[in-house]
Amino acid sequence: MTFDKSGYRIAAIDWMRGIVMILMALDHASGFFNNGRIFADSVLLYETGDILAADQFLTRWITHICAPTFVFLAGTAIAISTVQRQQQGMSSTIIDRELFMRGAFIALLDLCVLSLASGKIVLQVLYAIGVSMMLMVALRRLGARVLFITAITILIGSEALLMGLWEPGDEVPLWLALTFAPLFGASYSSMYPLMPWLAIMMLGWVFGERLMSKQPGLWPVQRLLMVSGCIALASFMLIRGMDGYGNMFMFLQGDSLVQWLHVSKYPPSLAYTLLELGLMAIILAALMQLETMIRVRRNEPVLLFGQTALFFYLAHFGVLAVLSLVLSRGGLEQAYSVTLLVLIILYPICRIYRSLKWQNSQSLLRFL
Repeated sequence: MTFDKSGYRIAAIDWMRGIVMILMALDHASGFFNNGRIFADSVLLYETGDILAADQFLTRWITHICAPTFVFLAGTAIAISTVQRQQQGMSSTIIDRELFMRGAFIALLDLCVLSLASGKIVLQVLYAIGVSMMLMVALRRLGARVLFITAITILIGSEALLMGLWEPGDEVPLWLALTFAPLFGASYSSMYPLMPWLAIMMLGWVFGERLMSKQPGLWPVQRLLMVSGCIALASFMLIRGMDGYGNMFMFLQGDSLVQWLHVSKYPPSLAYTLLELGLMAIILAALMQLETMIRVRRNEPVLLFGQTALFFYLAHFGVLAVLSLVLSRGGLEQAYSVTLLVLIILYPICRIYRSLKWQNSQSLLRFL
């Protein structure tokens, strides 16, 4: 556990966030510069029998961990922040107002900034995170046990709901597109319908409260993460192997590794969620162990990107857009090369931003 000028921080969480920021940059660089990029993570995007090139598919697949980790750790971060503020004597009214305002700000970034760049309204991960934060103002009062049970119920039950309300490819009513079913439309798209991602944030909140808990007799956090991760991965293997409920209509088309890993992200199937959160839990447990063994360096790139995750998310789109004016599209190698260039460009920018944010902790920068 480490301290810095922004307050109490767990370096392993920042490392985990930094890793997914780097992988996210790879995925988006691939979108800008890779002619062979595969984008088939939904029954709406994949035609049965399509050939998935292993190198292209695995490059896309390793980035699947990004959104669930981003959302889960957002829940963890706001839980830790809430506990800290309560310990400092801050009133619930102020805590709620700050959380609601930050959530609204993040959601509006998707609706106003990123949608403007897309030429239409596109509800992506910031919409899911922002609205989920706003809802956590009320939901956090339910307590960890109720939140955990509710989150698991949503993740398990979403497919049952969609089986009754959603026919892939048909028109989707607005309320369903906002909550459970993805929509890739001409006037607007809903890539991250709220409810499954809210459930992931709720799990992150429960984990954040567990991190801050002083109750005796609780399992060490690393052991809890490792056991939970292994259970999640075993459950993924079971659900994927049974090739039925839990796969969100993305069934196996063979026994290859690619087919086993070809799960639905839009919307997140139970198989996808178990696989990605299971991997995240095991990696985070390993990073927490590593934190006890090495000296944490404040300006190390992965830590820095993790501490400036939302700023990094917004800034890397701008860098990619500028680079697309001077660099040509190519293949997979171009995507990896551009990713490295983006990270090099963003490193000093993120250092400057982090310094400004820490020096102006009550400015609007606190929402980023």
